[in-house]
Amino acid sequence: MVTRVPPHPSRPPRGRLRVLLASGAAALALAAGSVVPGNPLTPAPQEAHAADGKSTLTVAVAQSVDSLSPFLAQRLLSTSIHRLMYDFLTNYDAKDNHTIPGLATKWEPSADKLTWTYTIRSDSKWSDGEKATAEDAAWTFNTMMTDEGAATSNGSFVSNFRKVTAPSPDKLVIELKQPQATMTALDVPIVPKHVWEKVGDFSKFNNDTKFPIVGNGPFILTDYKVDSYVKLKANKDFWRGAPKFDELVFRYYKDQDAAVAALRKGEVSFVAGSPSLTPAQAASLKSADNIKVNDAPGRRFYALATNPGARTKDGKKFGDGHAALLDQKVRQALFMAVDRTTIIDKVFQGHAIEGEGYIPPRYGSYFWKPAADQKHAFDPAKAGALLDEAGYKKNSDGKRAGKDGKPLDFRILCHATDPNDKAIGKYLQEWWGDLGVGLKVDCRDNVSDPWYAGEYDLAFDGWSVNPDPDFVMSIHTCAALPAKAKESAATDNFICDKQYDELYAKQLAEYDPAKRADLIKQMESRLYDTGYMNVMAYPNAVEAYRTDQIKSITTMPSDAGNIFGQDGYWSWWSATPAAGASGDSSGDSGSSTGVLIGVGVAVVVLAGGGLLFAMRRRSTAEDRE
Repeated sequence: MVTRVPPHPSRPPRGRLRVLLASGAAALALAAGSVVPGNPLTPAPQEAHAADGKSTLTVAVAQSVDSLSPFLAQRLLSTSIHRLMYDFLTNYDAKDNHTIPGLATKWEPSADKLTWTYTIRSDSKWSDGEKATAEDAAWTFNTMMTDEGAATSNGSFVSNFRKVTAPSPDKLVIELKQPQATMTALDVPIVPKHVWEKVGDFSKFNNDTKFPIVGNGPFILTDYKVDSYVKLKANKDFWRGAPKFDELVFRYYKDQDAAVAALRKGEVSFVAGSPSLTPAQAASLKSADNIKVNDAPGRRFYALATNPGARTKDGKKFGDGHAALLDQKVRQALFMAVDRTTIIDKVFQGHAIEGEGYIPPRYGSYFWKPAADQKHAFDPAKAGALLDEAGYKKNSDGKRAGKDGKPLDFRILCHATDPNDKAIGKYLQEWWGDLGVGLKVDCRDNVSDPWYAGEYDLAFDGWSVNPDPDFVMSIHTCAALPAKAKESAATDNFICDKQYDELYAKQLAEYDPAKRADLIKQMESRLYDTGYMNVMAYPNAVEAYRTDQIKSITTMPSDAGNIFGQDGYWSWWSATPAAGASGDSSGDSGSSTGVLIGVGVAVVVLAGGGLLFAMRRRSTAEDRE
């Protein structure tokens, strides 16, 4: 859903390719979100400040952590936390997503663009006091290049790397096999070599055995309990400036209504939703005292995915996906029997845009929509005709059946924590039932296990898309398939299409922004025509926070964007405690951009066990980035 967004997984790449030669931190004009001062007559709720006087920002989330290892994590929550723990070579500007310095202050390609040299900043250090250098970055990339386990989450970024070296503490050199357009969009957390080189098996190490965890991001992870919480404290030595909140906590709530109730009581500062607040919850919160609802265009898409026949890279088939879905006519028939307008109006109640292409309209240069004669519009009659052509005609009972006489019945994986899945599942049962097709809506806390095993027919899917779409395009390539059956892999849905792969290779090697965008649109068109993915909606980011705990916070984009699950750390890094809250130190040093960022710790409490369908960045509702 993620995001791996990103987002899951993000779940991650960036916007347009730019070669920035200016050294030093880029001047960021981080526009603070709406500032709503707290009521001076009402004490800030207890969660806003601890007994020792430290300010705490508590975020209620509906997704559990899949791994604290940046080599394995794919869910949006996990990858978002890693953005807080570790620096990346580059970052995205909060205002318009353009590439800005991160751990690297500048970068420059050779004339043939096959060698990239990055200058590593001198003012970044690990939380144990060691200096962060180019050697850490080189070790991170080389480990991903040589260890299959370490390449689980972000291996696509380094598959084209020929050699990575650190000739000096402030110089990182990456040599490529072919040109690669994502060299300023490498969404890979850089880890400390002196800590991670002691790890044995990267495929099993979850980075949760020793706290605090050594990092160099704006926050330091201090504690974690599975399906309960994640706690972080502000990194006062962060080169861009310390956050204003002393602590940040992510708390997991399987029941979204319980999370909303906690926000009302002041037990949490922010609610992200599952993955967003429902229209009813948002409406009720808009009239509540000291609560602000942020409702803005999101970076996610919400889709139906079909099982194209699970297989490994060497072609070994596994799973029990329905054979009928191997027929393109059947897949297209099902999608023509989906009324997107009803989904937007009745389920999302206007808090979404009707889905078309794979990439949300938020990313204008890559947004694609089908031509009139290509579009799979809602047309039950035509859907029925396609099923007839495919050999699935109605019997005397009004049920579609194949030549073997077996009724055409499907299963769809549904996230138990996502109310949208359940609501749309009921509509699908009605619409497809009219076609003579049966549907079992299988809602589970953990959809990842059957998904990895290929034991499903259809599934509710979704990802958080990064400014550079390379990652979310890569998860549908043959190279993303698992090496072994039922193992975690980069693939989202076991898609392997030669024509798609050819287009993917071309876009990755294309440095011209306009030409690359056209190739990506061709990939979206191919994905649409094959019928494996049916994007139904682009949901808004609907979230809420307490204004008597949070005075201001940065959205991304800053004019109208999301707070949770950003392509960076701007929201929690910029969050300012409300007046009167303990730890509000407006006199503290600010960031290099002139925006004051107070010390902050984020704690995420993950309650219960629901695995949001975000696994592997699959974040069906917002997993990987």
